[in-house]
Parts: sequence; structure tokens; C-alpha cells
Amino acid sequence: MNGQGGTAVRMTGVRLRQPHFQLGPIHLEVPAGFVTAIVGPNGSGKSTTFRLMLDLTKPDEGGIEVLGRTIGNGKSIELLKRVGYLPEEPYRHDNVIRGMDKAEFYKHWYPDWDVNHYRELLRLFEVDHSIRLGKMSKGMRRKFDLALTLSHHPDLLLLDEPSSGLDPLAWRTMIELLHRYMESGDRTILIASHVVEEVKRLADFIVFMVNGKVLGMYEKDELLTGWHQFYFPGGYEKWRAVLSEMPGLAGLEDAGGVVRAVTSSAREADAWIAARELVPAGRKSMELDDILAVLVEREKRQRQYGMKGVVQ
Repeated sequence: MNGQGGTAVRMTGVRLRQPHFQLGPIHLEVPAGFVTAIVGPNGSGKSTTFRLMLDLTKPDEGGIEVLGRTIGNGKSIELLKRVGYLPEEPYRHDNVIRGMDKAEFYKHWYPDWDVNHYRELLRLFEVDHSIRLGKMSKGMRRKFDLALTLSHHPDLLLLDEPSSGLDPLAWRTMIELLHRYMESGDRTILIASHVVEEVKRLADFIVFMVNGKVLGMYEKDELLTGWHQFYFPGGYEKWRAVLSEMPGLAGLEDAGGVVRAVTSSAREADAWIAARELVPAGRKSMELDDILAVLVEREKRQRQYGMKGVVQ
């Protein structure tokens, strides 16, 4: 996808303290014109981050800009008309009304509401909006909320686990619609998702988030080509000192008869291995969930032992 440049969302030193959780400090820039995915375990702070961007939750520290406007200065209403937000869970207080009634309410808030696009989306998702929202199945409610979110042609989409409850056919329809949404080149999606295939199909950039902290932002293709794991025959003690200088080393462990070395810089590691005439027993590229697992483990060790820095 071709972006127009600039920054759609900027978070600078954002911190939020809650009784059992601390978010931040977060420094994050979401590029305009691209799809950025936030990936992390449950409880990482992804949904809270979205709420901060929408001025639904106030930070204790730091600044937030969305589409070039400062959030939290009391002048967010006009700005938020340019944003489409799909929360992880539907609003329960809507359960007593019909879908068509909620759509009628929505169109008064969004000057760019497109009733024809709304009806097209209902048709594509096979949603009957005359049903009360509380009577819809989880999947149908998700499809209705997606249709509602897309129907005012927002400049920025914030999607929190958008495919939750969708069957495979509806999921495929959603992916196609989001690709179509990005075709103009001047729109932006920020998505939080646990679905690896979803992230791979949609994202241009990936942000890893763990325990309220951003561990890094990566260009997707570079990430997936850069992270590999090498296997070396023999015990851990044999290889520990030898492999400690491997470029991009992000993890080293005994894997039962072999030592598993994880690197975030596969090309440089290849050259380094060849120069020392080392012979791996095998190698394998890493999926997003594998990379996340490594980063989560490193974050745990940081907190437990006070280690500094995260290998990127």
C-alpha cells in the first residue's frame, strides 16, 4: 500500500498509572497512509492505548496527536468525526435498540455518512439491521459494527480485534473491504489483533507491545525476513561463548540435544556463521507469534533481573 507520508498518530511520553497496571511511557508514531498492527498478549495495554487516542481515557503524562490535532484540549469532537473506532467488545447499553436505530443515530454525528455504502456493507456481510442488537449473534453483531464503522469513510480506522467472532467467509470479506478502504492511499488503519494471518495480510508495520510498553516498531517484510532461528548440535555450554557474539542475537537456549539461537538479523548472522565455518544442524524462519514469544520472555527477564535494553 502506498502512503502519503506524515504521521497519523503521535504519542510522546504517554504514561497512565492504574492500581494494578501501568502503561508507558509510550513513544509511538503511526505513519499516515499505511496499516500498522499492534501485537501483544492480553493485558498489554492495546485497548487502553486506543482509548487514550480517542480521549476516552486521560493520560497522567505525555502528549497525543491524532491526524495533526492535539488530543485532550477539549476540542476533539470535530477531529473524532474523521476517526472510525471499533472497540473489542460491543457496547452493552445498545442491546435494546435495533441496528437501523443505531445507524440513524450515527448519521447525525458524521457529516460524511454514506447510506448507500452502509447498505452495501450490510448486503456484503448479510446482516439484517432490523434485529435488536442484543438479539444478534456475536458474529452478526461484529459484522454490523464493522459496517457502521466504515460507513462514514473515516480518515483513520482504529480496530480492536476486528475479526473476533467472524466466521471464515466473513473474515475474508473483512480483509477485502479493508484493502479496498486503503486503495485511495491517504487513509490509515491502526489495528490490534491476535490473528497472525490477519496481521500478515493487512499490516505494513508491526508494533510489539508487552506489559504496557512498546518493545519496537518494525516494517513487516523486514521483520519476517530478519528473524530466524538456527540450531547447532551439542550442549549449551559448548556453544554459549561461541554464539554470544552472533549478530542480532535475541535468544539462546538448550533445545534438547541442540542449541537454539534466535537472531533478528538473519543476513548478517549468515555471513558471521560462514566466516567462522560453523555448521548449523538446521534453521527456520520465525512467525509473528514466535517473535512475540521471544520478546515477551526478554521483557520478563528485564523485570526480574534488571537487564537493560531489548535486542531488536
